[in-house]
Amino acid sequence: MDPFEIHLEEEDIKRAKRIARELRNSQWWKRRCSKGKCFYCGHAVPPKELTMDHVVPISRGGKSVKGNVVPACKECNNKKKQLLPMEWKKYLENFEE
Repeated sequence: MDPFEIHLEEEDIKRAKRIARELRNSQWWKRRCSKGKCFYCGHAVPPKELTMDHVVPISRGGKSVKGNVVPACKECNNKKKQLLPMEWKKYLENFEE
């Protein structure tokens, strides 16, 4: 069992997704993506192609708040999935070896 795993009710997940959608439609998020750069790999990405990644995933206790979301390219977001920052860092270190 994952020590960071938490049980979320379906209603909690729906609420978090709704808040994330609202945040994604905000001017703050549009400005954040306007730089056209993936937070994780640093590659240039057209702003409209950047995805919103929860640094600490909702399923692991993260929230849809400005301090927990970053612009990420689809590749990094898909690879990171539900990893915590320390797990993602370890994944990248193992990948580079």
